[in-house]
Amino acid sequence: MATGHANVRSLLNAFERLGVDAGLTADPETVRRAGRVVLPGVGAFGAVAARLEQGGLMQALRERVAAGRPLLGICLGLQLLLEASEESPGARGLGAVSGTVTRLAVQAGAKVPHMGWNLVEPVGADPVLGAKPFHAYFVHSYAARPAASGDVAAWCDYAGDRFPAAIRRGAAVAVQFHPERSGPAGLALLERFAKGSP
Repeated sequence: MATGHANVRSLLNAFERLGVDAGLTADPETVRRAGRVVLPGVGAFGAVAARLEQGGLMQALRERVAAGRPLLGICLGLQLLLEASEESPGARGLGAVSGTVTRLAVQAGAKVPHMGWNLVEPVGADPVLGAKPFHAYFVHSYAARPAASGDVAAWCDYAGDRFPAAIRRGAAVAVQFHPERSGPAGLALLERFAKGSP
């Protein structure tokens, strides 16, 4: 699915390598009907949220999550599941997960954005994330802060900030990292989402 602010070519290439038939859409009805939907995102929270709202996609995504239909959010796609972000005051996210998005709170001297490989530690066995820690590639300056710790499916530590590397709400799972850029572990995650259970 296209947000208009995502480099989706690498994601489509990853699905192609896995033998998964994937395509782009900005049609709300297609989002409602699809067996599985990926919400990628790179850019500013407010700009992408506005684009989704204007195209009718925000409501389609809300309905999809509420109905328990499989959804994978990637990077900004994770942050958009929450209610709001301090990056874009006044902008509304999907609100599927209670909480907000805040700038990374790192130790003095640490670089933001957080860019590079880091350890992802699943909270427990997850049908998409798996059960064992793995390394993944991150590029972000903001992190989700869900109100309920039960929404966190995996954690990551960067320069003193422990933030959710993944969240889950029913059949919706979202990751802060880029699985399409995370080597074999990322490809395995995409395959589990595309071909496995929610």
